[in-house]
Amino acid sequence: MSVEFDIAGLIHKGGVYDNIDGATPEEIYKTVSTIIPLPVDMTHEAVYNALCAREHVLSTAVGNGIALPHARAPLMKNENDQEICIVYLKNPIDMKAPDERKVFVMFVLLTYNSQSHLKILSNLVTLFRKPQFRKLLEKHAGEAELLNAIRELD
Repeated sequence: MSVEFDIAGLIHKGGVYDNIDGATPEEIYKTVSTIIPLPVDMTHEAVYNALCAREHVLSTAVGNGIALPHARAPLMKNENDQEICIVYLKNPIDMKAPDERKVFVMFVLLTYNSQSHLKILSNLVTLFRKPQFRKLLEKHAGEAELLNAIRELD
């Protein structure tokens, strides 16, 4: 399986973070951009700026308490540098979601091209449609539990 389709592998690379504090997307992105693993040619400031710039265009909240922060243009230079970081928020925030539900979890996407980005988004949306996966998110499941569920649901 190509790395771009391996959602579990991308999450394992990016990590799962719990209790991230912040009252706005920008505050959360500031914290997230400093704690996520990045390739040597990528700066935390570049990630922060890209996430904020995209959020200012349109909210990345998709509903069910989930947001998909990402850059407007791919940030990673190589396919192997792609990652997804799952970020559980300490306190849910209003991100103007279509269902008006506050966001409690973010899937931060760091991709290397538009095709890959769209395929990853599509795979994530398929996961989000599964009630058993959303229940895991609501209980702030850890990395091992999420990865097992993704592999079982695939």
